[in-house]
Amino acid sequence: MGGPAFLTGAAGALPSRTVAVLEAIKHAILAGELRPGQALVETDLAEVLGVSKTPVREALKTLAGAGLVTMNPYKGAAVRVVDGEQARHVYDARLLLEPEALARAVAGGHDWRPAHQALARADSARDQAERSLANRAFHRELYAGCGNPLLVRMLDDLRDQTALVSVAAWRHEPDWLAHPSWEHEAAEHRAVLQAAEDGDAQRAAALLRGHITSFVARNFPEPA
Repeated sequence: MGGPAFLTGAAGALPSRTVAVLEAIKHAILAGELRPGQALVETDLAEVLGVSKTPVREALKTLAGAGLVTMNPYKGAAVRVVDGEQARHVYDARLLLEPEALARAVAGGHDWRPAHQALARADSARDQAERSLANRAFHRELYAGCGNPLLVRMLDDLRDQTALVSVAAWRHEPDWLAHPSWEHEAAEHRAVLQAAEDGDAQRAAALLRGHITSFVARNFPEPA
């Protein structure tokens, strides 16, 4: 188990011990420090994080509800293993909801400055976990201004599962690529944001739809 790295950028100024533990474990999953299928032992996590088992147990339950962790009454908790079918289901749901939410945000005159800030954080990220968190923030800014709180909550619920799919993808990316996939995705993000700032709702939605589709096609193609 990873040691102090679990708390990097996670437990900071969070007021609740349980929330701090939850964010620390989530960060470790996104960073790849906790691998898909790895057992999450309450006593070990509590020792590493310097807390009792109670906030760890509650955090694991919450992460299970978000789809990042699986709970088995006999084997305990483990980092969820994402297969191609699950990944396609998550992205199919996003494909149905997110472009429409973005189009509505563009039509409503959303403030895109926070989206620019998220892109800047992604560009300057020190590791994949920071980049993943910044990308999540960017995508939330795309739909946050859609004007429908229920739609925002539905997309929020998909964000953690999307992050887990992304971790599964970049962990298998070969080192020899001239241009890592995150550079390609960053260029697509900038194009989507430019269309949104131009007030072109249809083009922004189409670019986002292509962005989501191409990620799945590259990383989780349909079996022959």
